[in-house]
Amino acid sequence: MSDRNTPPLELPGLTIGISGPRRRSLAHRLISLTLRWYGARSHYIRPGSRVNVDQLDGLVLSGGTHVHPAIFGQQPRVTARYDRLRDATDHRLLAEARALGMPVLGICRGAQFINVFQGGTLCQNVTPLRVHTRHRPLLLPLQTVRLVADSGLRRWMQASVVGANRIHSQAIRRLGRDLRVVALDNDGFVQAVEGRDGPWLLGVQWHPEYLLYHAGHRGIFRAFVEAALNFKRSRLEPGPEGDSPILSKE
Repeated sequence: MSDRNTPPLELPGLTIGISGPRRRSLAHRLISLTLRWYGARSHYIRPGSRVNVDQLDGLVLSGGTHVHPAIFGQQPRVTARYDRLRDATDHRLLAEARALGMPVLGICRGAQFINVFQGGTLCQNVTPLRVHTRHRPLLLPLQTVRLVADSGLRRWMQASVVGANRIHSQAIRRLGRDLRVVALDNDGFVQAVEGRDGPWLLGVQWHPEYLLYHAGHRGIFRAFVEAALNFKRSRLEPGPEGDSPILSKE
């Protein structure tokens, strides 16, 4: 993966938390590998873990089971796998990360969870609503995604139209507070959101970790690690009155 996404030579001990299901999958190993490529260590967080978020420099909410509809005020309308313990864990992790101003990347379920956390809702099954896009899950980048101009995502991916995969049948319905839509598919379903203001926040509906052979998808991880590095550096700076750095306990 030698291209413009080549990592910097030295990073000051970055640690990224990856929240996922109890058992790690290939997707989570690929995320970890990519973060390591760009200079960051990773710490896998299973449902129910009491990891200290303050010790992290960034948070990835990865893919997995459906977000339970009760979180956004609905009853389940489809047969799906849920993990209420993971929902609770992701909520705590995201709440603490946002309070700290920590960069957050949501992938598939993670993007949906960010939207729900911000007060939005989800469509529980978009499959029967699709007209111009394929109905079956896709691991290959056969889904056309259009990126919004003047967005971080377009800048990081260096493209206005990209190919993406699709695995999940849930999708963002009502947009959450302080988010903006930055990518759509050909049926108009939201494919990515960013935070309007404040700390670095991105959620993508697809799985870029399966598309690392494309420089644009690697660019998402590069931008995230760079944001984590900036966050780390900001915490290492002395306070206004010469206080010790926040991370001195590391």
